[in-house]
Amino acid sequence: MGNLLFTINAILPIILPILLGYFLKRINFLSKEFLNEANKFTFKILIPILLFSNLYLADITTINWAFVGFSAGAILILFFVGLLITLIIPDRKQKGVILQASFRSNYAIIGIPLATMLGGELAKAEASVVAAVSVPLFNMLAVIALSIFDHSEDSKVSFKDVLIKIIKNPLIIGVFCGLVVCMINTIININGGNVSEFLNANMSFLPTTIKNIANLATPLALIVLGGKFEFKAVKSLWKQLTLSVTLRLVITPLIFLVIAYFLGFNSATQFAILIALFATPIAVSSAPMAAQMGQDEELAGQIVVWTSALSAFSLFIIIFICAQIGIFAI
Repeated sequence: MGNLLFTINAILPIILPILLGYFLKRINFLSKEFLNEANKFTFKILIPILLFSNLYLADITTINWAFVGFSAGAILILFFVGLLITLIIPDRKQKGVILQASFRSNYAIIGIPLATMLGGELAKAEASVVAAVSVPLFNMLAVIALSIFDHSEDSKVSFKDVLIKIIKNPLIIGVFCGLVVCMINTIININGGNVSEFLNANMSFLPTTIKNIANLATPLALIVLGGKFEFKAVKSLWKQLTLSVTLRLVITPLIFLVIAYFLGFNSATQFAILIALFATPIAVSSAPMAAQMGQDEELAGQIVVWTSALSAFSLFIIIFICAQIGIFAI
């Protein structure tokens, strides 16, 4: 019973806001225009601030480079495996969208809170450091995935355009700013200062404001996600959705969680982060990014919603099994 309650308490804070958004849209409390604007606001403002907030005071001197390297290497492997899978997808506007599902998880919005619920504050701190590598990598690969298929087969990919899209990506800007401030903080701390104590003592309004704005990102993104869900497109896209959901929620976590376990990355803290990194649904921002880059927005949105909805069951099973074999002490 303890393992069951532990799993439920970890999953429901993620699922309930999605259900709330779906309900509010069904009773016409939330308009389509509001959801579109809120989606853009979340992607361009709130999530970058959330990523900055998770990084700017992180202690990078405690990084486990082997663990970070494994995480980054796994993401790259997933990208190239997904690239091979796109060979069977006939529609070019769907190739990049499905490719994203192979490697890109919702680490920023769902993953870090989930890791914190599973592994506590220690997991949150280490998860933020992993985010410094995984989030830029996710977004750079996402831009590449969508860019290489946004032209005809006869034309060439413009590496300059891809680079510009990467540089302009709001999530990458948020991570980059957080890393710059983090590096400055680390240098100051090494030389005997303490930036965190200074801010709390003299400028507490600044970290408080950043934290308050960052706290808006997750609940609003999840509510908008539920509000934008539509059933009408499922019938025509069921093959693409089945492939994407299976990749994201079954194949990826099964392979890399097992590999990580036998490589020795099996502490409660590390496994909490790995579940957050590999078993969470596709990033909410993948849908607006696909729309902005001229790809199949409808398919992208459906993948977001279905991986998010079905992750309630897949995450439940994964976390429950991990609790049963003793990774998470209840």
